[in-house]
Amino acid sequence: MRQLIIARKDLNMSPGKLASQVAHASWAFLSQKIRSKGERMSLTTDYLVPIVIQKQVYEEWFCGIFTKTICEAKNLKQLLKAKTLAEDLGMKEGEDFFLIWDACLTELQPEKYDEDGTGRTLTCIGFRPLNDETAWKISKKFQLYK
Repeated sequence: MRQLIIARKDLNMSPGKLASQVAHASWAFLSQKIRSKGERMSLTTDYLVPIVIQKQVYEEWFCGIFTKTICEAKNLKQLLKAKTLAEDLGMKEGEDFFLIWDACLTELQPEKYDEDGTGRTLTCIGFRPLNDETAWKISKKFQLYK
């Protein structure tokens, strides 16, 4: 199993910015589960977050070596090709893959604006841990990030 992350090369992100965006992409599949399941135990205590993780992901990825493959997309169009490839394989956004939109508070300029006027730039797509065969069906269209 491996987690596939594809980051845009054309944005010329600094190493720190790239690392933070890839970290967002890696964490996205878990943070979505945590945000959707969190329940406050009382007004003054912590949250209880029961989440379900597929048996194979737990045994082969969490209890394994957290293998990740980081690939590069030349530009926005190529990054969106990864989204299309995933959807063609039956994957769903917000469940199997996650688009990472930077809030443009530091070094990136907005490519689009939300309805509330917040600028955003699409930097990465991150996938939940996938079996190697499925990850390869997507990653073979991209080169490793250099």
